[in-house]
Amino acid sequence: MNAHVPVSASATEAADSWTVAGRTFNSRLIVGTGKYKTCQENAAAAEAAGAEIVTVAVRRVNLTDPNQPMLVDYVKPDRFTFLPNTAGCFTGEDAVRTLRLAREAGGWDLVKLEVLSDTAHLYPDMIETLRALDLLVKDGFQVMVYCTDDVVMARRLEEAGAAAIMPAAAPIGSGLGIQNRVNVRLIVEQAKVPVLVDAGVGTPSDAVLAMELGCDAVLMNTAIAGAGDPILMASAMKHAVIAGRQGYLAGRMPRRMYASPSSPLSGLI
Repeated sequence: MNAHVPVSASATEAADSWTVAGRTFNSRLIVGTGKYKTCQENAAAAEAAGAEIVTVAVRRVNLTDPNQPMLVDYVKPDRFTFLPNTAGCFTGEDAVRTLRLAREAGGWDLVKLEVLSDTAHLYPDMIETLRALDLLVKDGFQVMVYCTDDVVMARRLEEAGAAAIMPAAAPIGSGLGIQNRVNVRLIVEQAKVPVLVDAGVGTPSDAVLAMELGCDAVLMNTAIAGAGDPILMASAMKHAVIAGRQGYLAGRMPRRMYASPSSPLSGLI
């Protein structure tokens, strides 16, 4: 019988990739490209985070005007996978139009759909989101969908062809962390596509929890861009995602109602 050979943490990390819409990635941290002081700071934070995917708000980020600072001159498309998103869209038609323009500009077909409700909390309008998803899938897009943490709606999105489900931890930019870990875990358990916590993450401990719940990745923007030191926070988030993922793979100890001593109580001197 062969003895069990322990696998090192570094080897586990190197082999632990994830796949969305046929594309495979090693980093499980996706970062945004908004709210930074400069494009240089944005690029440095993305590097410090070890990110391979960056989200791009097509309506808010300059991708085409050479007379203004262009994101692609700093966060380079040959280094990062660009994930165009529909931030700022409040109807399905706006979202579809925005992503068609993005595809024409950069050839991107892996996209992030968000159709927001016109309210202070900016939670997604799930009826409009589902309608826009149907239009985009029929138009050949691979769609990662920002959604509420509604377990039933998450299943509807997957059945409608979503490439990934992205439940909000809390309102966008709030930094409140995961408010409903039960629903996030239920979404993870039922999904056959990747599940990513998106929006509301504020601290590295929030990122750890998302990964411990079994999420495939975490997407964040304000948590890094709004930090006192965005570059240092990006590094912290990188390590938090790795730690949370390794903890999930390792399997936590059982919960107990009473104490269980670390050392035996019998045979004491």
